[in-house]
Amino acid sequence: MKFTDQLAFVRQNARKNKSRLFMTVLATAMGCAFLIVLASVGFGLHKSIVDEIVNDRLVTAIEVWGKEDVGNEPLTDADMDYLSSVEHVEAVTFRHYLQQSLMPKVEGTDLSEEGVQSIAVDFAQEEKAGFKLHAGRLPLAANEVVIGYSLKETSPEEWIGKTMELQVLQYEGEREVLTPLTANIVGVKAAPTKEWEADRSIYMGIGLLDEIERIAGTRLAGVLDPKLSEEELGWVTPITEPRPYQSVQVIAESAERVKGIAETIREAGYYNHSIANELKQVNVMFFIMKIGLGFVGTIAVLIASIGIYNTMTMAVTERAQDIGIMKAIGAHPSTIRRLFLLESGWIGILGAVIGTVVAYGISIGVNAAMPIVIETFMEETLPEGFVFSLIPASLTAFACFVSLAVAMLSGAGPARRATRIDVLRALRRDL
Repeated sequence: MKFTDQLAFVRQNARKNKSRLFMTVLATAMGCAFLIVLASVGFGLHKSIVDEIVNDRLVTAIEVWGKEDVGNEPLTDADMDYLSSVEHVEAVTFRHYLQQSLMPKVEGTDLSEEGVQSIAVDFAQEEKAGFKLHAGRLPLAANEVVIGYSLKETSPEEWIGKTMELQVLQYEGEREVLTPLTANIVGVKAAPTKEWEADRSIYMGIGLLDEIERIAGTRLAGVLDPKLSEEELGWVTPITEPRPYQSVQVIAESAERVKGIAETIREAGYYNHSIANELKQVNVMFFIMKIGLGFVGTIAVLIASIGIYNTMTMAVTERAQDIGIMKAIGAHPSTIRRLFLLESGWIGILGAVIGTVVAYGISIGVNAAMPIVIETFMEETLPEGFVFSLIPASLTAFACFVSLAVAMLSGAGPARRATRIDVLRALRRDL
């Protein structure tokens, strides 16, 4: 008996009891859909809660303090080039903290007494690392700056487009010399995540830092005050020496890459630290949650297997005479077994396909409806991109495999029974 003939036999018998077959497939589809939807909640919450956190710079950043073989010496350009070359590194950022206030003013408002800190950064690298703005844009020219959210008490975005006046302090002998500079404010940094923090910094690019250092004659605009002691002047770096790198962070492409990158640069002799490993327990918790939800969903598929077993048992009983005829003309028991396994497998596949389509529809509906429900009844706004239900391809494949496996196991007993039917009794319909 050819395989095509076996399929034709299965289709022919399926048409005889459409209502029973429909209810069996429906039960299988419901079980499969329940499995996918239930487990998808675990995947969705994992992505929304954990992935949104780990994609934050706080977690993907690896702080690099220095090299083992040079003690407390700052990192150099060669070190920065090496860190940038490490595989899966998204960006390498740093902070150059200027050693004088620059006495900034905006529209006549003196900010020098506000505890303002001037910081030079590489905006190209900062953009890759996720430098967030409250308003405006990142600097494109050397004379453009971004201000901290707290530099202006209210509506800091009102200063976008304004000119900031700066003064670089230097000494000629005993005499103070102030050299004026101007910078255009083009953006406002996002507010600190902690409410009690205040960001009163001025963020400038390397081009403006180069100009300030040229005027000051020192790295990071250190002040060569003749009244300072030799020990205090030792902290000032001459402009002839390389600029020291401060607050260096290696930003990984994702939290999953942090551990590997940290180990790589540690083996290269760099002291570093990251908090990403502390999220391991959270990931374990969500993994257990996914397994638990998947287990509960699998039970629903197992319940549906009872319907498949009953359907196949009835099919064996109803087709006893057909089985007797096939045996009488020489059909091998394995062929008869295969016929019933094909039918039960077909029920499992059909139920899995329908259940998967339904599950995707429910997932889309839940993701669309839940934000509206929460905003309406709880008056809370969910983060952008938050999803409650996520169905990865692996979950779909797992659900289809479970559905097919359960269907085949449910049909195995009736199929084995079909091979044991006595030919004479079957032909007499005495079963």
